Amino acid sequence: MIHVTFPAMGTGIDAWCPDRESAAGLRHWFEDVESICSRFRPDSELSRVNRSAHDEVVVSSLLSEVMAGADRLRSLTDGLVDVGVGMGVSEWGYDRSFDEGLGLEEIPSSVSFPHWTLDGRRLARSSGTTIDLGGVAKGWSCDRAVERGLATVVSAGGDMRSDDPGTIVSVLDPWGEIAVRLRVGIGALATSSTTRRRWKVGDLEVCHLIDPRTMAPIDTPILSASVMARSALDAEAGAKTVLLRGEHGLAWAEETAWVEAAVVVWHDGSVYATPGIEVAV
Repeated sequence: MIHVTFPAMGTGIDAWCPDRESAAGLRHWFEDVESICSRFRPDSELSRVNRSAHDEVVVSSLLSEVMAGADRLRSLTDGLVDVGVGMGVSEWGYDRSFDEGLGLEEIPSSVSFPHWTLDGRRLARSSGTTIDLGGVAKGWSCDRAVERGLATVVSAGGDMRSDDPGTIVSVLDPWGEIAVRLRVGIGALATSSTTRRRWKVGDLEVCHLIDPRTMAPIDTPILSASVMARSALDAEAGAKTVLLRGEHGLAWAEETAWVEAAVVVWHDGSVYATPGIEVAV
């Protein structure tokens, strides 16, 4: 087994691969997905789609697969996880790589609510709707990498998929301390946080997560949420939904069949979890 780390998709990839050939294939896989799904690369397919003046475009097979996953997650979360919030992300100042520095002098006056549909490879969008695949693409990429045998365990910026029954993951709180150690085994875990990407808009400090109900950065008492599920894609959606539901997030996770477990770090540093969670020592 080979341990590899490398930058991709605006984050760090950390993986265990069966051999050197698989490790090389994993790098190429993330490079391919980034070239299609990145909103920060002007030459990516997603950037070309977002720039298109046409209401309907035909997208590649890979992009249609990612969008189909996003469409399913939108339905699973009652619209709370919606990749169509790209305009809100940009209008609130996250319109370039975080490393380039973000900030706005004034709060946006209004942002259009998203509307998009997918029919096979045909993507239709209302005027003002732009797509931000973000964590959805990362989770989807991790799932496909493991399913293709390129890695046994792979993590991309907090989204992790495992095919190793012995996998144990340390969930860190926003201060870098271990909040809990979880037995993930064969499955997935994703963490979403309001503390990692923050900047000032006027006198207001905001985070990168946009609430599709308001098209503004989310307001939640939870600093970070981690969710276990069968796939990294589902775990990513679950973690975001827990954050968006705020004080009712853990109750939603407990009642949701496709969420296996959830852990949150509250604004005061307290750690809470759904009942029956399997903690590793």
